[in-house]
Amino acid sequence: MEFNSEVHNLQCPKCSHGMEEVTHGNVTIDRCTHCKGIWFDAEEAQDLRNIDGAEELDDGDPAEGWKWDSRADIDCPHCGKRMEKSSDPKQKHIWYEVCPEHGVFMDAGEFTDLKDEATIMDWFRTLIKGDRDVIAP
Repeated sequence: MEFNSEVHNLQCPKCSHGMEEVTHGNVTIDRCTHCKGIWFDAEEAQDLRNIDGAEELDDGDPAEGWKWDSRADIDCPHCGKRMEKSSDPKQKHIWYEVCPEHGVFMDAGEFTDLKDEATIMDWFRTLIKGDRDVIAP
């Protein structure tokens, strides 16, 4: 759904569509209505990693999420500052963007993958995708 400030709390930093609020347990996140990327304020991602079934919030197609990884230079939907590129230290194929002041943006499928413990398949995914510091610095 196209971004409409009267309907949406945030505009997706990747595809510019509107983001909807979605709640699991007592944690509310913002999920893009188009690319299904997820915005986590402060410690929301960490809080959700500890809640059973929270991966259901990440209902986008991981293959589609990988396509959005190439759009790495994005701005924080709260302050407009350029976000820092990062990857998970244990699962280097999970690339995400961070605003030190406001939160984290993950593409579709990344939170589900992050929530699961690292496996041998994650090692293969990292080989296929490459290290973010080298591929998309």
